[in-house]
Amino acid sequence: RGTGRVTCRLRCPLLPWVHAREEDAGEHDHHHGGGYRVVQWEWSYVQTPYIIAIWLLVASVAKILFHFSQRFTTVVPESCMLILLGLVLGGVVLIANKKQLYQLEPSLFFLFLLPTIVGDAGYFMPARLFFDNLGAILTYAVVGTLWNAFCTGFSLYAAKLLGFIDEHVQAEMLDFLLFGALISAVDPVAVLAVFEEVHVNETLFIIVFGESLVNDAVTVVLYKVYISFVEVGAENVQTADYFKGVASFLIVSIGGTMVGLIFAVILGFITRFTKKVRIIEPLLVFLMVYLAYLTAELFSLSAILSMTFCGIGANKYVEANISQKSRTTVKYTMKTLASIAETIIFIFLGISAVDKSKWAWDTGLVSCTLVFILIFRAVGVVGQTWVLNRFRLVPLEKIDQVVMSYGGLRGAVAFALVVLLDGEQVKAKDYFVATTIVVVFFTVMFQGLTIKPLVKWLKVPRATNRKPTINEEIHERAFDHILTAVEDIAGLQGYHHWRDKWEQFDKNYLSKLLLRKSVYRKSELWEAYQKINIRDAISVIDQVGKTIQLFSSDWPECSLMFVCSRRENGSGVCLDLQVIDNIPGAKVEEDMETHHVLAGNLYKPRRRYQSHYSRHFMPLGEQERQDREVFQRNMRSRMETFKSTRYKRHKKERSLKKVRRISHRNKLPNTGATGPSDHHQ
Repeated sequence: RGTGRVTCRLRCPLLPWVHAREEDAGEHDHHHGGGYRVVQWEWSYVQTPYIIAIWLLVASVAKILFHFSQRFTTVVPESCMLILLGLVLGGVVLIANKKQLYQLEPSLFFLFLLPTIVGDAGYFMPARLFFDNLGAILTYAVVGTLWNAFCTGFSLYAAKLLGFIDEHVQAEMLDFLLFGALISAVDPVAVLAVFEEVHVNETLFIIVFGESLVNDAVTVVLYKVYISFVEVGAENVQTADYFKGVASFLIVSIGGTMVGLIFAVILGFITRFTKKVRIIEPLLVFLMVYLAYLTAELFSLSAILSMTFCGIGANKYVEANISQKSRTTVKYTMKTLASIAETIIFIFLGISAVDKSKWAWDTGLVSCTLVFILIFRAVGVVGQTWVLNRFRLVPLEKIDQVVMSYGGLRGAVAFALVVLLDGEQVKAKDYFVATTIVVVFFTVMFQGLTIKPLVKWLKVPRATNRKPTINEEIHERAFDHILTAVEDIAGLQGYHHWRDKWEQFDKNYLSKLLLRKSVYRKSELWEAYQKINIRDAISVIDQVGKTIQLFSSDWPECSLMFVCSRRENGSGVCLDLQVIDNIPGAKVEEDMETHHVLAGNLYKPRRRYQSHYSRHFMPLGEQERQDREVFQRNMRSRMETFKSTRYKRHKKERSLKKVRRISHRNKLPNTGATGPSDHHQ
């Protein structure tokens, strides 16, 4: 056993658990004289993973229970119910232990929980819709966040000078500006949780959600700038520091975006060579997207922007390179992790609000903050939209502006930033924590509860849960080319011009570099035909199933009518029993119909493959091979049909020509005979 202890002392993350287990075992041997025990209590050894597993189980069971009542979930958002659950759990833990054991730590939030949500949102972001509204997103994210931060900070400082805020709140102008910066940013977690349940139209959703992602750069820069100003003191701040703050914003935002795009290129290039090791494709996607986030954090850049653009940039090439099984694994794993992380965040927000030792209350500060963030959010949205509508082809309506103003939700990002404040430098930290908790609860719970009735009352266009048809895709692409041609003719270099340039660059360089040769050479006609083939197969199966069901349901009545007619007319005729016996039954008709369907549409495997299991590789290529063979077989049959039709048409034309020639020849002797006779006459 001693030798086992020596060999187990590995330098790995599990070393503390191993040491704890060894210490417990040593104490146990000391107290019990080295006697053997069948069962031992090893809580210190399994405490950390056990608690994590229990929290995940509680979050999963909570989501299941919430969706039992369909009426309740359609009225109350899931985020509100999770916060209430967190309040209940926090109260139970506080009563049992007299202190709060579990809180939402900033490191846990920023390094583990937030990346899963942002990674899922960025990877599955509709890129076309995002870049079509990029101008509006950047305007609301940059100008809007700066407007809200400065106006909220200066207004709170003015309220303090006018006596609306208690004197116990020891905060100066820099402190209020710092608080205004962290409380003004729209939270991506809260926006996703509420707006996905409301199902607003795609344009409105992408603008608000894109704003919540991009304004991270503004929030991070303002937060760090004000923290540095507070550390050096307001009297020591120089004019050059303000220009450094502006330069820092550009570096943080552009640098984070570039890091994400670099990792996207690396990810697309790596997945180009994973054809023989499909088993590691999902792992590569998760690792590279997460490394983009951590690398940006390493250099103090915008990690959210880095992860978002890594997902947007890599999606097209990765989805084309990896297999269908890997795509399914990536999709459901990301969705599962994001859902669990969102659940844990809202539960921990409720738990953290119970501990009174972490915050102090001031009614004036809380009331002024709520009023200011609502007013300045509405004023900023209306003013910026008025400017944007002068340049937008499809303007944002007033009802869209109301929803955007009302949808400025705050969440765990603001709470984590306020918890990170140093209490010695920011004297009013406890008051800021309490105000942030109230703002988060008000925006997520009250506005989240009322935004769905507001959307219905305003009759805001809702999202359509359907994919565009091929006809719509063709017309959309045609309109893109037409608008690009119009801009070229007019000598303008607008959005469509640059998008066309990007598509040419992607086709000539990026696709050749990041896509596998077999994928790059696959024509769009093949992909479109594959979609049509799948859709036709589904429609055929549905139609045949309905026909068989209708035939089966009508068959007993038909057979009964037939028997009755035979019985009524049986006295006057001599029945042929063989004719009656040869009438096929419902089972025979159904089998015949099924046989024809399967014979015409089912894929016939050419060989049987022996199933086997391996931890290192997955059998692949079957789906692509079957799709291609089905495609070739259908094309062959359609070409034969086309040739036969064409041959019949040409045969008919040849027969008509032959008839015409014969009739023409029959006329020639008559004209020749009549000519000379006329001449002699």
